[in-house]
Amino acid sequence: MTVQRYTASSWRDGPLSRRRQDLGATREQRAAVAGIVERVRSEGDAALFELSQQFDGWRPQAGERLEIDRPAMARALEGLGPGEREALEEAATRIRAYHATQTYEESSGGEGLRLITRPVRSAGLYVPGGRAAYPSSVLMTAIPAQVAGVAEIVVATPPAPDGSVPGAVLAAAALAGVDAVYRMGGAQAIAALAFGTASVHPVDLIAGPGNIYVALAKREVFGTVGIDALAGPTEIMVLADRSAAPELVAADLASQMEHDPMTLAILVTDSPALADAVEEQMSDIVPELQRREVVEAARCCLVVADSAAQALQIADDFAPEHLSIMAEDGADLSRQIRNAGAIFLGPWTPVALADYVIGPNHTLPTGGSARFASPLGVYTFLKRTSVASVTEGEFAKLQGSARRLAGMEGLGAHASALAIRMGEGLRNG
Repeated sequence: MTVQRYTASSWRDGPLSRRRQDLGATREQRAAVAGIVERVRSEGDAALFELSQQFDGWRPQAGERLEIDRPAMARALEGLGPGEREALEEAATRIRAYHATQTYEESSGGEGLRLITRPVRSAGLYVPGGRAAYPSSVLMTAIPAQVAGVAEIVVATPPAPDGSVPGAVLAAAALAGVDAVYRMGGAQAIAALAFGTASVHPVDLIAGPGNIYVALAKREVFGTVGIDALAGPTEIMVLADRSAAPELVAADLASQMEHDPMTLAILVTDSPALADAVEEQMSDIVPELQRREVVEAARCCLVVADSAAQALQIADDFAPEHLSIMAEDGADLSRQIRNAGAIFLGPWTPVALADYVIGPNHTLPTGGSARFASPLGVYTFLKRTSVASVTEGEFAKLQGSARRLAGMEGLGAHASALAIRMGEGLRNG
C-alpha cells in the first residue's frame, strides 16, 4: 500500500483539499438516489421490492414477510454461543449505562415559561450490511433510542440473496429492544422508512450509518422525517509525539481502514522518526490482515508538523471523526481540542475498543462536521417544545413593545391581535 507523507505546509493541498465535498457524490449518484426515493414514495411496495431485488438480490416471495419479528430475534439471541452472547451483553450493558447519563428534565425560564422535552414517537435505524455484519451498530443506535423513550424502534438492514440477516444482528436487536427488523437496504430502505409502504410503517426519525446512497437518500427525505446526520466515510487521526509506540499507531490506523476503501487514516506528529517507524510498521502488518484488499485501497497519510502546537492545530482544523492522542501530555492536549467526534487518550484506549464496549457511541460526525455536530446519543431522539402562559398583568406590560416591533415589520394583524386585548379594537399598525 502507498502511505503519503506531508509537511504542515503541504497538508492543505493533500488530504484536506480532497476531503469529500457534498458527500463525495457524483451527479449520476444524486440523480439515481432521487429517482429511487421518488419511486418508493409513489409506488410503495412494488418499487421497494423491485429495487430490493435489483440491489440486494432478494425480494419477498408469496407468503414471505419483509419484517423479522421479535420472536425470531429472540431465537437468534438464544442461538448464540455463550462467549458471543456474553460479549454482546457486556457491550449492551456498558452502552446503556453511558447513555443513561444523558438525562433530560423540563426547564423553566421564569414564571409561566417552560421547555418540555419529548422523544420522537418512532425511529428507523439503518444498519449496514454487505461487507460485514454490524451488531455493534444495532446496539449503538437502538439503545440510545430506547433510553430516550422512543415507543417504536425498527431496524432496516440489507439481507443476503437468500433473504437471511446475520444472527448476530438479530441477536443485538433482541438485546436492544428493537420491535422489528426490515430486510431492506440502500436508498430504497430510507425512502420506505420515511414515506411508508404497505409493508413498512413510516417513522419520525432515521438514524444510523450507511454508504453514499444511504446518505444521499437521508438528505432527500429530510423534512419529511428527521435524520441524525449525513455521514461520510470513516476517519481516524492519531495525534502522537515521540513517546508513542509505532506498532500501536500503525495497528490503530489499520483497524479503521478495514471499514471501507474510502476511509482516511492520518498520523500527525512532530517526530519525523515516529513517522518513519509507523510507515515501516504499516508495510509489515497490512499484508497479514484478513481484509487486506480493503485496507490497501483506503487512504493513509503521515503529516510531520514543525512543533507539537502546530500538530495540535492541524488536528483541530481537521475536526476528525476519531481522534486518538498518544502523547506524554495527552490529557492536557485533549482539553485544547475543540473539534473532534470522539477523543481516545493513551495506548490502552484504542478506537477498536470504543467501537464495541467502552460505552460512548461509535456513530460520530464525519467530514469535518465535528465542528458543529455531536455523536449520536439520547438527544438525537428527543425534541423540545416551549410552553408559555402569560397573565393579564404581564400582557399589559409586554404588549407595547410587541406592537412597536409589529409596526417595524409592517405586520398590522399582529398589532391588532395585541390591541384588541387592550380594548382598542382591530386596527392597522
